[in-house]
Amino acid sequence: MASPYFPARAVLFQKEPSGVTYRVPALVYLPGSSCFLAFCEERLSPADAQANLLVMRRGSYRRGHVEWEAMKVLPSARLQGHSVDQGDTWSTVTDLTENVIGDTIKEWATFALGPGHGIQLKSGRLLVPAYAYHIDCRECFGRLCVTTPHSFCFHSDTHGRTWRFGEAVPALESVECQMVSVDQEDGTNVLYCNARSPLGCRVQALSLDDGAVFQDGQLVQKLVEPPHGCHGSVIGFPAPIRLPGRAQTAPGTTQKFLTPTWVVYSHPTWPNTRRDLGVHLSPFPRDPDSWSEPWVIYKGPSAYSDLACIEPPSPGSAFGTVFACLYESGTRTAYDEISFSTFTLYELLDNIPQRTPASGRESAPCGLCSVS
Repeated sequence: MASPYFPARAVLFQKEPSGVTYRVPALVYLPGSSCFLAFCEERLSPADAQANLLVMRRGSYRRGHVEWEAMKVLPSARLQGHSVDQGDTWSTVTDLTENVIGDTIKEWATFALGPGHGIQLKSGRLLVPAYAYHIDCRECFGRLCVTTPHSFCFHSDTHGRTWRFGEAVPALESVECQMVSVDQEDGTNVLYCNARSPLGCRVQALSLDDGAVFQDGQLVQKLVEPPHGCHGSVIGFPAPIRLPGRAQTAPGTTQKFLTPTWVVYSHPTWPNTRRDLGVHLSPFPRDPDSWSEPWVIYKGPSAYSDLACIEPPSPGSAFGTVFACLYESGTRTAYDEISFSTFTLYELLDNIPQRTPASGRESAPCGLCSVS
């Protein structure tokens, strides 16, 4: 039996002897300058209430190698797409809470963004994933007693000048989330949301209007959650295959082909603790049963992660699509350090475990062809 393969790993942030801890990674790739921006919180301890500063490292990507600059503290930040020097310096921030949320915030016990990255749709719309604990009952002996979490997203059609927020994912409880714009095999597009949940597995939901309204959440039994759940990341990319379009072209013309979106997901793989970070693949993300088995890219305590994707210059080299993962890891706890790894689609397909049906014969994951 072959030994498991793990992608190369670089530690970008490490817990300090004083107890200062780095948590909640976020990763962005800027294709214009071929660089990664790796963010996280500097905390006085691993606890959420001990968040102190936002820090960043900038990495230049060249021929499969990333050269990282020293860590810097961000006293302020600005929306992606408006930094004039590719993330080197940042302007002051603007508090949008009152103007965007308004009185609705009185219906929430708390809310938060992300964690991780937002996305931009083909229309130009910016989407920032979020979640809120809705107040279901206020009067229990004078105390707030019942709240329910639901995912949603903020959106902007003015390149970040103005913002609105959509309706929450209905039905199932959903918390920290990320979203992917999915081009489907029939030429249509849906917005896919994948969310943390306390229900023992992930929750997913679809939106047909770019995040304004979501359909009921669905349980994704193949994507397990540890107790209380854990943040996970999703990233979409053009599939390495092209499918004939449904619309028939006129006689004598070239047939139209479609490139569907596949989705990669990263998350700890144990159902009872945050351990062994894995990546899963789905060629049909709207189907909860389409997810592959995980390829474990880090063996040991691990927790939050964020994915980025470098798309190849041409569809013919799609198997060389490069993914990057920034994730919490450690030997004693999942919060000892934040690590960075890259891997290609070819490596992912080659390392996804094959399922063994009851007959004992192996089959390729998700209906995909095996990579030799």
